[in-house]
Amino acid sequence: MTNVVNKKALADAVAESCGCSKKDALETVDLVLDTIVAQVKAGNKVDLAGFGKFEVKTRNARIGINPKTKAKIQVPEAKVPAFKAAKAFKESVK
Repeated sequence: MTNVVNKKALADAVAESCGCSKKDALETVDLVLDTIVAQVKAGNKVDLAGFGKFEVKTRNARIGINPKTKAKIQVPEAKVPAFKAAKAFKESVK
């Protein structure tokens, strides 16, 4: 079983690394995440060198099937968030 690091645990690690308070670290983590969300929502790409890119991609409209009725339905085009890990990040995980 793998461990899950949530936002609070991430902020605790930041606080320990930089020697700041847990409250300040949590506010910083929140600010970074909120900024990434706002920029991607505005249609911008967020490129963090060595980590990865966040962007919005468009999923094309398509024909789907309702699993209950087996009827074909039109699924509209949708914008979805996407993340692509940087080469350095991928290699560090191997």
